[in-house]
Amino acid sequence: MEPVFSGGIRFALKKNLSAGKIGTSPVPETVVIPLKQHAGAAASPLVSAGDTVRFGQKIGDAEGLSLPVHASVSGYVEAVEERPCVGGSTLCVVIRNDGFDTPEPTLEAYSRKAQLTGQALRGILRDAGIAEMGGNGFPAYAKLGAVIGKADTLIVNACEPEPYVTADEVLLRNHCPEIIEGARLIRDAIGAVRAVIAVSEGREEVVKSLRRGLKDVSDVEAAILPDRYPQGADKLLVAAVTGREVPSGGLPMDAGCLVFNIATVYAITQAVYVGLPSVERYVSVTGEAVRRPRNLLVRVGTSFADLVEACGGLREDVRKIVAGGPMTGRAVDSLAVPVTKTTSAVVCLLSDSAAETARPSCVRCGKCVDACPVNLDPLFLYRYARTEDAEELKALRLMDCIECGACAYVCPGKLPLVETFRAGKKILKEAAV
Repeated sequence: MEPVFSGGIRFALKKNLSAGKIGTSPVPETVVIPLKQHAGAAASPLVSAGDTVRFGQKIGDAEGLSLPVHASVSGYVEAVEERPCVGGSTLCVVIRNDGFDTPEPTLEAYSRKAQLTGQALRGILRDAGIAEMGGNGFPAYAKLGAVIGKADTLIVNACEPEPYVTADEVLLRNHCPEIIEGARLIRDAIGAVRAVIAVSEGREEVVKSLRRGLKDVSDVEAAILPDRYPQGADKLLVAAVTGREVPSGGLPMDAGCLVFNIATVYAITQAVYVGLPSVERYVSVTGEAVRRPRNLLVRVGTSFADLVEACGGLREDVRKIVAGGPMTGRAVDSLAVPVTKTTSAVVCLLSDSAAETARPSCVRCGKCVDACPVNLDPLFLYRYARTEDAEELKALRLMDCIECGACAYVCPGKLPLVETFRAGKKILKEAAV
């Protein structure tokens, strides 16, 4: 099957390092829980140093586009203070774990026979603090609420096109019934008629797991898509599954679709049927610099250092540590940073797999243009982002950039394209042109 988008790249995925491997999750003595783990406003703390908290208790909340934050362990609050996190320091609630996981008594589960309306499900997602777990952390309740009665197709994104990362694979191989159940729940709540689970054709075990799970299922479909990066991007998924094009500047809902990452769907089933807020997730701890790469079910607030230690530690020649996949993730300079709702992986790379140059420069080769899956001109976007020319950036459709990193990957001059485009988007938002 050929991809329906132009551009993109193929490369060695290196998923064999952690594929199918699940390790024992560390039980942290202390968790550091950021009050901003999502798009929108940061949550305000609801607790203070010295307070006792229970597992699943709401410890932060805010009005407007935001999400509550919950305690991932029971214990007592040591501090509410700024701590280093991925992307910079953030106000965090530091909790000393008492080891008992005493549950918050107000947590509520629903019967699997319950027929939830779209607005009821929206409320559950908001209360559970569920962010979109495969991307920018956009609040799931807002994403779902915007499409109630307006979307005919739900797409569960299990493509996981990033190299190294296999956390989503764990979900499909070990929790396929819950994923199917979640797909039905969301589809029915928003009034859609289709539910499609999309995977990449090159992942044989994933495809087998999905086909086994859907063997006797008639109301949820499988979409086996080409193994070309970045097939997992929302706009590209919509085109591949439905044949529709998301308009420039638009969202999947503009094409009648709702796209949720598979980890988000699993979190939704946990919130609805178990009563569990967003306090844990699967994380791939992988890369050539990790001694025993594997996937761990991790409490939010666990340090990267604890994860790496649970996987045998690092080799001496580690060069780079990335939160998330190496294409779209963010490099970190300390293992003290905590896992958040959107941490899909901790990828630890050796020096030969993180090539950099001290003097990035454009050689006018045009490879970035050929690689762009959404038909942009990265070379010119880079030039005008550097000069902060908002008018030109708008004309060149910078906001359509999906930040997949394909252009940066193929660039022989090693230009920091994605970082520059992110800065350019901020310029556009501030200029409001």
